Amino acid sequence: MRGYKPFYPDNLGEPVSGREPLVLGPPAESFGAVTEVTTRQNFKLPSYRWLGAFAVAFTLLQLLPLTQIYLFAAGPGVWGNNNPVAWGFPIVNFVFWVGIGHAGTLISAILFLLRQNWRTSINRFAEAMTIFAVICAGMYPGIHIGRPWLAYWLFPIPNQMAMWPQFRSPLMWDVFAVSTYASVSALFWYLGMVPDLATLRDKAKTRIQQVAYGALSLGWNGSARHWHRFEKMYLLLAALCTPLVLSVHSVVSFDFAVSQLPGWHTTIFPPYFVAGAVFGGFAMVLTLAIPARWLFGLEGVITKRHIENMNRILLLTGCIVSFAYITEFFIAWYSGHHYEQFQFLYRPFGDKALFFYAMMFCNVIAPQVLWSSRMRKNLWVTMAVAMCVNFGMWFERFVIIIISLEADFLPSSWGAFWPTWVDWAMFAGTFGLFFTNMLLFVRVGPIIALAEVKSIMPQAHIGHSTHETNAHPEAKEDMHPEK
Repeated sequence: MRGYKPFYPDNLGEPVSGREPLVLGPPAESFGAVTEVTTRQNFKLPSYRWLGAFAVAFTLLQLLPLTQIYLFAAGPGVWGNNNPVAWGFPIVNFVFWVGIGHAGTLISAILFLLRQNWRTSINRFAEAMTIFAVICAGMYPGIHIGRPWLAYWLFPIPNQMAMWPQFRSPLMWDVFAVSTYASVSALFWYLGMVPDLATLRDKAKTRIQQVAYGALSLGWNGSARHWHRFEKMYLLLAALCTPLVLSVHSVVSFDFAVSQLPGWHTTIFPPYFVAGAVFGGFAMVLTLAIPARWLFGLEGVITKRHIENMNRILLLTGCIVSFAYITEFFIAWYSGHHYEQFQFLYRPFGDKALFFYAMMFCNVIAPQVLWSSRMRKNLWVTMAVAMCVNFGMWFERFVIIIISLEADFLPSSWGAFWPTWVDWAMFAGTFGLFFTNMLLFVRVGPIIALAEVKSIMPQAHIGHSTHETNAHPEAKEDMHPEK
């Protein structure tokens, strides 16, 4: 990868008993070096690279309000939605963004409970990715109802007309699942940042920064009492978030599985959707992590071992998704249900077969290169595979939703769906919203979980370290050397 500094040694291929530390290069020298490397973008003027990326993202973002104003003025007819494809692009994109939001909480919560220390370098911006992806997802149901000014009717709010949502509708289950997931994930994300916001407060040089970071850090002073309560609360929230990771996309899959439509009515959807969400979410984490380590000089904190570990998970979840594809075809054949069999023949041989083959190439074939250890360690190959999976997961949602709706039971009710320019522009606008938020966050927030990264360094375990070479004179330095 361009910009990669060769003085950072690789921490790959070491046996477990003598594995190299996860933090390498200059940041590994001391706790203060980690703070300096990971927070310098917060207090410097933005670089030309950041400004260029922000200009592109902000330009894309403008498409979102413009297309929404046009939609509200002209009505949903400006979309390509028709009868029978009433769901169309908005639900395809809703499921896509909800899936993207899974990896952040998975890395933070499940890997935390499993004591996987390598998560500490990537969990912060993965959590941020979750929040911003769920914001993009949550927008679509609100505008898809046709009367967005009545979107609050989705919630069970008491009113004078005694009208309540239809609680038997799977779409209502979405409202509760996604809103709960977004709330808990945001709380988990913010709680984990409190010690790091205090570090930024201590390093702040202007009064505005001191007040802002001071308010956000909630009076954190690094005392033993604060650490004790923080760690207990973090553990409880991690335990709360873990079932949510598994439940949210299961509930989203119920939108389809509880229907009678061929191609949707299948019991494999909940585990299939969860595996697919983790698959797509990790691909997006890699898509963000590789440029971020280059843009902000984080090669010593987000090392090649982190990239390889994420590639292993990408390969595992990709194999699960591939197995789910095969199972779907097998069930369609074994069921003897001719409507179901037709649907699975229509996908590879119908009008939109190109979308099906693109999905199979991106999600099944492309990740297979990661079986090679050499390929897993190559950043260019990793980036190419991650981008393939990003596209592939969107194609998957398109195939499931659009193609199943287009050709249902009766040929007389069939209707082809093709997205309009409003569909595409609104989808591009959500990418603008997502990347604008991410770029703003990396400028003002702690992009790396400083306290957690320091806790896994050999200096934090000097009494237990077996690496004499890792014993540093600053080993007894406090976790917050700036204080």
